[in-house]
Amino acid sequence: MKDTVQKYLKEIEAITALTSEETENFRLRFLSKKGIVGELFEGLKNIPAEQRKEAGQILNQLKNAAQEKYDSLKAATDRASVKKDESFDPTLPVDYFGYGNRHPISVVRSEIIDIFAKIGFTVAEGPEIEDDWHNFSALNFPPDHPARDMQDTFFVESNPDIALRTHTSSVQIRTMETRKPPIRVLLPGRVFRNEAISARAHCIFHQVEGLYVDKGVSFSDLKQSLLYFAREMFSADTKIRLRPSYFPFTEPSAEMDISCNICKGKGCNICKYSGWVEILGCGMVDPQVLINCGIDPKVYSGFAFGMGIERITMLKYQVNDIRLYFENDIRFLKQFTSA
Repeated sequence: MKDTVQKYLKEIEAITALTSEETENFRLRFLSKKGIVGELFEGLKNIPAEQRKEAGQILNQLKNAAQEKYDSLKAATDRASVKKDESFDPTLPVDYFGYGNRHPISVVRSEIIDIFAKIGFTVAEGPEIEDDWHNFSALNFPPDHPARDMQDTFFVESNPDIALRTHTSSVQIRTMETRKPPIRVLLPGRVFRNEAISARAHCIFHQVEGLYVDKGVSFSDLKQSLLYFAREMFSADTKIRLRPSYFPFTEPSAEMDISCNICKGKGCNICKYSGWVEILGCGMVDPQVLINCGIDPKVYSGFAFGMGIERITMLKYQVNDIRLYFENDIRFLKQFTSA
């Protein structure tokens, strides 16, 4: 075996340069599982036990010499292939993969929270799967109210008392049940309604509601808070108007419009040429709702408001199709930044 190994060592030492294909053939011949080195190690079992140690050392010399020669040949062929590829410049910087951006809905949600945090609102959250009491009854929805109809609400088939929440007003109830006034909370979250999906509507969307309950809270406090929000979110010259409306859980109730930030009130297709765009509903908390939550309406009063985050985002970025926010198309999302 010693003579055989010496013969292979001389052969390996004599090799100075090979092509890529010849280098791979060298590896297969000497270092593969069925190559020369492997077969010689397999033959150790046929050598007398007292000679195996010395034979093993000799074979290790051959294995190491073959591996070193292969490594040097491979490095040489790799360098040669780089030189042939004139388009490759090893001094160029590595490919840059840009940082991901937050989703525009998340950006606007955070901005709304930050705006109201400046005037003392904290965040509260609740479950997306709700019972009838928190989603409807405690909010003054009578049993025959249209919002209870299957056209609007996703009910759990096995238990009609349970549904996916249709608004984050359910968190208002949970908050008033567990906290004593003064209460000043913002309630962001995902809500669900059984609606046809279109450019202006979706069966899943995001809301932010606000609730303020304390002694002496008035409608003028509500108006001033919403004017502050509109000017912080859109621009300092934004105007608001409140139109009488109806909600079961507030009295009096109103819809709030802002002056169109696209046409500056002159009229366009976004504001339907009225100069105004509706963004939220609001009102004073109905005394019965306070009673339902164990709060004395003779001592405390409060206001509430709610807005769709998608609606605010569409106005902020002037995107007129709500479906784009749910498709996760990178070409669309990469246009937004969280700055």
